Amino acid sequence: MKRITVFTPTFNRAYCLHQVYESLLRQSCQDFIWLVVDDGSTDNTRELVQSWIDERKIEIHYVYQNNLGMHGGYNTAYSMIDTELNVCMDSDDFFTDQAIEKILKHWDEYGNDSYAGLVGLDATLDGKVLGSWFPQDLKSATLEDLYHKYKINGDKKLVYRTAVVKSFPPYPIYPGESFVPLGSLYVQIDKQYELLCLNEILCLVEYMEDGSTRNIFRQYRRHPRGFRYSRVIELQYSGYTIVKIKALIHFIANSLQLKEFNYFGKNKYPILTYLFFPLGLLLYFYIKRKNKLIAKT
Repeated sequence: MKRITVFTPTFNRAYCLHQVYESLLRQSCQDFIWLVVDDGSTDNTRELVQSWIDERKIEIHYVYQNNLGMHGGYNTAYSMIDTELNVCMDSDDFFTDQAIEKILKHWDEYGNDSYAGLVGLDATLDGKVLGSWFPQDLKSATLEDLYHKYKINGDKKLVYRTAVVKSFPPYPIYPGESFVPLGSLYVQIDKQYELLCLNEILCLVEYMEDGSTRNIFRQYRRHPRGFRYSRVIELQYSGYTIVKIKALIHFIANSLQLKEFNYFGKNKYPILTYLFFPLGLLLYFYIKRKNKLIAKT
């Protein structure tokens, strides 16, 4: 049985999906399964993946579903995976040639059931690490501690034990919305487990800050219930006061957007909700204004 599943949720990305496939062909260790979750694509993704399956160069599993968004793709992947470890590879990114080998070697040396998995580094196409390297003497940490205690920044590559992700509820699916922040699962896992730190570049990404910034405001507008769910989870599970305060302010803004004015009783901090209401109101109008400006460009 293979040790790790690489899963790729994809939607109309046939034009770039070959990058993932080719990087998997180049892996120095082939002890993996590639699971492609086709999230309702209308391009030739199905035919393309089938052609790769027919080549029989690596083990590929393919599943098609109606469009549910990235988090829906994660739900489907987690329900299907039965290898010890799993890692997501976005359809427009790709692995470094020794990524699988490095993951499994590090896990074999240090991993056990007391850890959720491991966390490695992402880099730009020219090999520059996104954000920070890990401290050299840091063996393990929660994802939240990495960002808030150790002041690490930048996207990282997460490899989880399948038994761990299966032990938590799936991401909720809201009718008319197709996005729930993935971190709402990770902050729950952080309450029980740490991640081993692997100070190696595992993934190369095409990183466009401006595009990401513009997109997040559209996401806020289109998926208020998904974002509010994430804020509720952060309020419940985060170990950092600053995270809880930010989550509460966003929770207020999302509730205003939804015109659900009974939100004061829907969290554990009703007094703080009233206290931070002015900031939540300001955020609501700021997001609304940004979306109007973006729409005009």
